[in-house]
Amino acid sequence: MKIRIDGTRIYLTAIGEQDTDRVIAWRNKPFVRKWFLYREEFTREGHRKWLENVVGQGRAEQFIIWVREGQHPIGSVYLRDIDREAKQAEFGIFIGEEEWLGRGIGEEAAKLILDYGFEELGLHKIKLRVLADNKRAIASYQKAGFVEEGYFRDELLLDGKYCDLIFMAKFHCKKNDKKI
Repeated sequence: MKIRIDGTRIYLTAIGEQDTDRVIAWRNKPFVRKWFLYREEFTREGHRKWLENVVGQGRAEQFIIWVREGQHPIGSVYLRDIDREAKQAEFGIFIGEEEWLGRGIGEEAAKLILDYGFEELGLHKIKLRVLADNKRAIASYQKAGFVEEGYFRDELLLDGKYCDLIFMAKFHCKKNDKKI
């Protein structure tokens, strides 16, 4: 299945085996890894298992983010832990090319995959977890429509230090829905 989602400045393509090397390179960059809750080194075998056992089984929908100008791949956006019965999933994103940070690409990618999750997958709630000191990401998520649902102090021990974690979510609202 070949999926492409078009935006204004970017487009998303469904991830495949051909993207393995670039995803591994991006995820292992220190500026990317420092914001992830899972910080172990990304490997070819680990990525292959992710594609086969998670993406391949429909428990995640993952896309490569492409900048239209120059047709340049710069990162990935995904919905994981898709619960089709409860109509929920967890959002994730990373920009693997540092020069593209702070340009609104993440916000546009988030809006595209949120629309995909709500309209194509029929989800009701898309949630995320973010380190409380990742201010740039939090601002981007808020612009995409996520709202804070909970703040958890000293929730994680990362690199020998306790870190606060914020849970955020966005709900699919139809006409006449009062819930936001």
